[in-house]
Amino acid sequence: MTTQDFILDTVADAESTPDVEQPWAELGLKENEYEDIKKILGRRPTDSELAIYSVMWSEHASYKSSKIHLRSFGKKVDDEMKKHTLVGMGQNAGVTDLGDGWAVTFKIESHNSPSYVEPYQGAATGIGGIVRDIISMGARPVAVMDPLRFGAIDHPDTARVVHGAVAGIGGYGNSLGLPNIGGETVFDSVYQGNPLVNALAVGVMRHEDIHLANAKGEGNRVVLFGARTGGDGIGGTSVLASASFEEDKPSKRPAVQVGDPFAEKVLIECCLDLFREELVVAIQDLGAAGISCATSELASNGGVGMNVELKDVLLRDPSLNPSEILMSESQERMMAVVTPENAEAFEKVLEHYGVEYSWIGEITEEPRLIITWNGEVIVDIDPQTAAEEGPEYDRPYARPDYQDALQADTFRSSEAGKNLPEQGEDLKQAMLELMARPNLCDKSWVTQQFDANVGGNTAMASPDDAGVIRVDENTGMGVGFATDANGRYAFLDPYAGAQLALAEAYRNVATSGATPMAVTDCLNFGSPEDSNVMWQLVQAIEGLSDACLELQVPVTGGNVSLYNQTGETPIHPTPVVGVMGRFDDVTARTVSGWREEHDGNAVYLLGVTRDELDGSEFAAMRDHLGGLPPKVDLDAERTLGQLLVSGSRDGMFDAAHDLSEGGLAAGLVEMSMRYGVGVRVNLDELKQRDGIDTFTALFSESQARALVCLPRSEEERFTAMAAARGFAHVRLGVVDASSNAIEVQGEFSATLDEVREGWGKTMERYFG
Repeated sequence: MTTQDFILDTVADAESTPDVEQPWAELGLKENEYEDIKKILGRRPTDSELAIYSVMWSEHASYKSSKIHLRSFGKKVDDEMKKHTLVGMGQNAGVTDLGDGWAVTFKIESHNSPSYVEPYQGAATGIGGIVRDIISMGARPVAVMDPLRFGAIDHPDTARVVHGAVAGIGGYGNSLGLPNIGGETVFDSVYQGNPLVNALAVGVMRHEDIHLANAKGEGNRVVLFGARTGGDGIGGTSVLASASFEEDKPSKRPAVQVGDPFAEKVLIECCLDLFREELVVAIQDLGAAGISCATSELASNGGVGMNVELKDVLLRDPSLNPSEILMSESQERMMAVVTPENAEAFEKVLEHYGVEYSWIGEITEEPRLIITWNGEVIVDIDPQTAAEEGPEYDRPYARPDYQDALQADTFRSSEAGKNLPEQGEDLKQAMLELMARPNLCDKSWVTQQFDANVGGNTAMASPDDAGVIRVDENTGMGVGFATDANGRYAFLDPYAGAQLALAEAYRNVATSGATPMAVTDCLNFGSPEDSNVMWQLVQAIEGLSDACLELQVPVTGGNVSLYNQTGETPIHPTPVVGVMGRFDDVTARTVSGWREEHDGNAVYLLGVTRDELDGSEFAAMRDHLGGLPPKVDLDAERTLGQLLVSGSRDGMFDAAHDLSEGGLAAGLVEMSMRYGVGVRVNLDELKQRDGIDTFTALFSESQARALVCLPRSEEERFTAMAAARGFAHVRLGVVDASSNAIEVQGEFSATLDEVREGWGKTMERYFG
C-alpha cells in the first residue's frame, strides 16, 4: 500500500456526506466529545480533523479532567513567589531567574504506559521528549533525572521492565551527553502492570535567549525539520495515555515511539545555532500529538492561522495516510516559524548539520488552521478549539468508603501486640533486613548505567540528596535538584501525601546547600472516571498548591498522567515533585556522607521524632499499610531548610542528609555507606527528650528532620544557630573511622560489611 491507495476525506466530502460513520471511540474520544466537534465545525469532521481533535483533546494533551483543579497553582501565588519566574505554566517548560542574567528551565513529564509495552524505547523516548521541551525554550540541556516506579522486585515480569527502562534511559541520555544527576527507584506491587517512568530535564540560558512557542507574522514560513515522519507513535497520546491500559490489547504496541539519541544530539546543536543567529520566530518540538500539536499550539499561542501542505512532509514510511501523518509521534522532530528573508540562512544551518527539512506552510492573519493534501483541503479549523478550548470536565469525586477504616488501621509502636524489636540483636537484625529491602537498598546497579559526570559541570549526583550542576564557570553559581514522592503516604492521605512529597524534595535540596526556588510536578493517578481516584487527584493538587504557597516555591510547569491502572485497579496516587534550588557557589555544596578525615566529628539530629510509622518502610516490611502518614509541618520544614542552607554556605557542615523513608536507621546507614566510614551514636538523650523508645527512635519516619556532621570547633556556633531559631537539635554521637561499624551504644554494633551483605546486593541478586 502507498499513500495513493487510501480514500481522501476532504472538507467538501465532510459537508456532502454528514452521516458517514467515523471511528471516534477507537481514537479515544467520548460520544459527547465527538458531538461537540461536530457542533464546533458545523459539520462532521474529516478523517484528518478527527485525528487532530482526538489527540489534542486527549487527557495527556488537554488536561480535560484536571485543568479545572490545576488552576489552584496559578491562584495560590503572591508577588514574592512571582518575582523570580520568567516563564510560568502554559509553555513547553517554566523558566526561573537565577540572577546575573542567568536563567534555568526545567520540567518533568511521564512516559508510563509506553515503558510497560516496550520498556527500552518507552523510557528512551521519554528522555528525548522532555529534552526537546527544554531545547524549544532556547536553553542548552545540561542534565536529566529519572523518578522510576516498578512492580514487586520478585515478580517474574519486573526484570523485563527494569532492564529495558534503565537501559533506555542510560542509552539515550548517555548518547546525548547529558549527565543523569538523580531520581528515585521504587518497587511496589501496585505498579506491576503500570510502571511509572517520569523524566526531568534541566536547561540553562541567558535571559535574552528565552524563546516562546508563539507563531506570528503573516507570510512567515513554517518548516518541519529533523527526523522523517514514520509510523511509530501513531495514537500514542490519544490511546496509551487516555484509557486504562490492559495487557490483552496488542493493537497498542505500535503506539510506542522509537528514538535516535544521536539524531537528537545533532538537533540540539542545530537549534541552539538557529536561536543564536536569530533565524527563527518560534520553535515547537514534536512530541505528544506530533504535527497536530505543533501546528495547533504554535498558531493558537500566537493568535494566528497557518496554511500547511501535508504532502510536503518528508516520510520514512510512504504508506502513511494524512491522518496517520498528523498523529505520528516519531521522535527527533521540530517545527519552526521563519521569516522569508531568513529562509536561506536557516537552510544553510540545517545543511551544515546534515538535518533534513521541508517547508510545509506559512502563517496567516486569520486564525484558521488549514491543511491540504495535494491542494485539497482536509483540515479547516480554528486552532484554538483544538489547543485551548477542548473539553473541560468537573468530574464527580468522593472520598472512598474505605478511607476511614484504612486510616484507623495504625502501626504505632506504642500500641500493644505489634511484636516489634525492642533491643540489642533484634534491633540490629531489623535494621539489616530493612536496609536490604528494594526501596532502601543500594541503587548503584541502576545509577552506574548512567553517566553522571559528562559535560564537566556536575558537582553532585546520586546517591547524594540532590543533583547539583554548575551554571556559571566564573562565579560557581549553580542549581540543585531533587525529586520525591511516597505513594504509600499519598494513599493514606493524598492531601498530606502531596505535601510530604514537596517537603522531602525541598528538604533534599536544602540539605545539599541550595536555596529552594521553584517546583515542577508529575501527578500520576488512576482513572479520573473513578470518583475515588478523582478525589485523590483533587486532594493532592490542593495539598500541593497550599504547601507551595506556604513554602514560597511556585509551580512553573509539569504534567498530569492519568489512567495509570490495570483493569479496575489503580496505582497508589503518586504525585512526584521536583524542586530546584540555587547555589551562590557549588563548591560550598554539602555531600550526604562522612569521610575518613571526619573521624571524631560530631553528629547531630535536627528535628523532633514522634511515634510515626504508618505508611513507613518498616510497616511495609510487616505487610501493613494503614493509618495516617507522618505529620506535615511546613513551618518546621522552612526553618530546617534555612538552617541547612546557612550551615552549608558558612562551611559549617562536613555532611548532611535528610531523614525520610527508613528513618534514622536508614540515615545512619546511608551516611556511613556513602564513603565506607562508621559512626557511633547514643540515643538516650533523644529518647528522653521526645518521649520515645529505641525502636521508634530508629525507624520512625517523622518529617522535618536531618542529620548533620560537623567539626567539634563548629558545635557552639551550630547549636547557637539552631537555638536562635527555636529548632530542636540533639547531639547523637561521632564519626568513628576506626570501627568500620554503625554502633548504637547500649544496643548493637553492625559492621559495614554486614550492612553491605544485604543492602549492597539486593539489586544484583534480582537483576544480575
